[in-house]
Amino acid sequence: MFKKIVVPVDPSEIEFAKPAVDAAANLAKQADGEIRLIAVLPVMNGYVSELLPADYEAALETETDKRVKDLGAAAGIAADKLSVVMRTGSVYHEVIDEAKEWGADAIVVCSHRPAMSTYLLGSNAAKIVRHATCSVLVLRG
Repeated sequence: MFKKIVVPVDPSEIEFAKPAVDAAANLAKQADGEIRLIAVLPVMNGYVSELLPADYEAALETETDKRVKDLGAAAGIAADKLSVVMRTGSVYHEVIDEAKEWGADAIVVCSHRPAMSTYLLGSNAAKIVRHATCSVLVLRG
């Protein structure tokens, strides 16, 4: 059914995405599909980046890439069916753009339990649901 599935992974809470990665792995197995895990890194403002070590961003990308790949492997996703992408910017924009560019037919995302601030401001999962052009499966964390 779903041949190309995108799963957002928060670099600061990688384990939180485990249920979404497991669900995506099960969906992908049914259709011999592929999974793309996407980690969206924060934009480092100029004044903040000046205070960090010169290799901070490269080290962050390397560490995030390893941890996200390990998460995919732990879910039993074959290496030829798994890809990892890192983007920088706003989470929901980058997830939606990646899904469009890759031609995904589904996004599987975990969402925290809603709080009053979520109802007023909207969460990344809610924004992905509203703006995605493909199917979206939201799992409550």
